[in-house]
Amino acid sequence: MIYLYTPQDMAAYRDALQQALPGRALACWPAAVDASQVAHAVVWNPPAGFFKGMVNLQAVFVLGAGVDRILKRDDLDPAVPVIRLTDAGMAQQMLEYVLYGVLHVQRYMGQYRRQQAQRQWQPVAATPAAQTRIGVLGLGEIGGRVAQALAAMGYAVAGWSRSGRQLPGVEDFTGDAGLPALLARTDILVNLLPATPATRGLLDGRMLSLLPRGAALINAGRGEQLDEAALLGLLDSGQLRFAMLDVFEVEPLESVHPLWSHPAVLVTPHIAAMTLVTTAVAQIAANLQSLQQGLPPQGLVQRGRGY
Repeated sequence: MIYLYTPQDMAAYRDALQQALPGRALACWPAAVDASQVAHAVVWNPPAGFFKGMVNLQAVFVLGAGVDRILKRDDLDPAVPVIRLTDAGMAQQMLEYVLYGVLHVQRYMGQYRRQQAQRQWQPVAATPAAQTRIGVLGLGEIGGRVAQALAAMGYAVAGWSRSGRQLPGVEDFTGDAGLPALLARTDILVNLLPATPATRGLLDGRMLSLLPRGAALINAGRGEQLDEAALLGLLDSGQLRFAMLDVFEVEPLESVHPLWSHPAVLVTPHIAAMTLVTTAVAQIAANLQSLQQGLPPQGLVQRGRGY
């Protein structure tokens, strides 16, 4: 049996799974099921105790790329494989989101917005793409696609990862020593890192201060990686001139949080790369077939790395 939980689009996922996997028993939370009969779970942030009694669970399919919450659960046997989505249409959406932020900074759209409010007609010389230095943190499936696409558009792109990854047109920075060097040459920092113990709190005041004065931040990785108070201080001082934020340490972002009203901040509600139902289900069905054939599925999470 497959047991499905998602707080959104439950009916759409149910219908798509039934169509992609005819003949497979499927139940949707909160339907009562014999937990011992559940072989596969398809989930996004299920409630506490969801996996209790699933003694024959063979794999958990996560409806997204982030798996940090699943890996922290105390009701899931650590021996059960966790399989994340490797793209499912998210890379293209993430590129669109990041490009919007890049163009906002490169073409001084924030300044024009302020001028519009004051009815000022004052052109600002645009910075060519080749002189716009973008740094991408995280060069996995999605981050790598974003970095390569921006490089193909003519931007000066560099990427940072723990182990290094050679990508066409992307300057590679690696490890602890490489991060400060990447920050020092970056006008627009794009964070697409996964949530791991090593990345939690990575973008603190000290790290963000290594960016050149007037740099900008686009954070679509994880909220707990960013020191929000430090960011506000750097924006207030003019060290940073803009931040586009899609993820936050507490979500939804509290209505009283100063990020909402800061003139140099654009807030979006965790929508940078949303899972597409049809694409996600096709990937899950393909991975189920791989498991049945004894083949390694795409997106198999390595618990030691956290992704």
